[in-house]
Amino acid sequence: MKQFEVPIIYRSPLISAIKQQRKEQDKLKKDFSPTHLDLGDLQVYLARHFGFCYGVENAIEIAFRTIEENSGARIFLLSEMIHNPQVNADLQERGVRFLMDTYGHQLIPLDELAAEDIVIIPAFGTTLEIEARLRSIGVQTERYNTTCPFVEKVWNRAEAIGTKGYTIVVHGKPRHEETRATFSHAASGAPTVVINDMEEAKTLANYIDGSKPLQDFYTTFKGRHSPGFDVTRDLKRIGVVNQTTQLATDTQAIAEFLKGVVEALPEGSFADTRDTLCYATNDNQTAVGGLLDTPADIAIVVGGYNSSNTTHLVELCEARLPTYFINSEEKLLSPGEILHYDFHKRQEILTRHYLPEKRQARVLLTSGASCPDALVEGVIRRLAGFYGAAPMIDAMIGSYSRP
Repeated sequence: MKQFEVPIIYRSPLISAIKQQRKEQDKLKKDFSPTHLDLGDLQVYLARHFGFCYGVENAIEIAFRTIEENSGARIFLLSEMIHNPQVNADLQERGVRFLMDTYGHQLIPLDELAAEDIVIIPAFGTTLEIEARLRSIGVQTERYNTTCPFVEKVWNRAEAIGTKGYTIVVHGKPRHEETRATFSHAASGAPTVVINDMEEAKTLANYIDGSKPLQDFYTTFKGRHSPGFDVTRDLKRIGVVNQTTQLATDTQAIAEFLKGVVEALPEGSFADTRDTLCYATNDNQTAVGGLLDTPADIAIVVGGYNSSNTTHLVELCEARLPTYFINSEEKLLSPGEILHYDFHKRQEILTRHYLPEKRQARVLLTSGASCPDALVEGVIRRLAGFYGAAPMIDAMIGSYSRP
């Protein structure tokens, strides 16, 4: 796989050494057991797969190269490059300005742009409507487009089944940038509807089998179906594609459920679209499964609070043990206090006594696909400092680096 030029500030000597050793020992990626870091009174178990994925590294490389090669130019990001506050802050410090927030609300009117301005399309991609608007101004959208290849794969798959007369059901968070982009691309060629979860899949099934009044569909899925959607016609042949950062098991369950519903119809047909699931999302989620096989006191998940793929890792962990979602090592206030994000309530909360006080602590650790490895090392060092084990980390780097 291609190697990207990512700023060294995001790299970690410890994590790089660990990942390289695990890669050499497990080239086929069949071992999902965690890496055990023995730090005496602190035992850290690091997920087999975590951190920057292909699409994120590609986007970061393009963004920083664009800044270096265009000194003096006005450079804009359509919205957040990725869902990581440190990376986005670094870009802003280098003069990049955001045109929209993560929900698509305009921060800078597009009317203020000129043809010579540079607009970077983020890893999530964007809608056909926004692309057309930028091109009408003269902005070269294709030149600085960092859309993840795996997101584009979803678009291509949606187009392929759309041309065969299937309606596209997008499993995604309706307000997420990637979902909005995928909806736009899918809806340009086929009837399309967005569902958020299994509950909404069940509601959609009620319209497919006619157990709910069909006219209610337009209220239930208002703003989430394509123009001209005909509920009496467009729910007989469907295929499911997903926001690539959703839980793979959720998408598969939804697809299997809807397949059973639509194939029960006299003229029903279902298109197989499982190949739209992102490999990195799958690997990270499977690695958490391996991580959770290890007895531990707590789990810590590191990443941006608005990161969908990170939130799903938190969901997996918190189903098994106390889990703390943080975006930097600074949230580890002390051995007795942690400031962490409750994504259910959408707020940071302070928890005390999160670490065992009178015995060895066992911590599971992973991070989202948009989280720099440097942050994960920072968390390990911070925890190690609480137990007087920080000096052991440098020695550990050397042990993982040796052949």
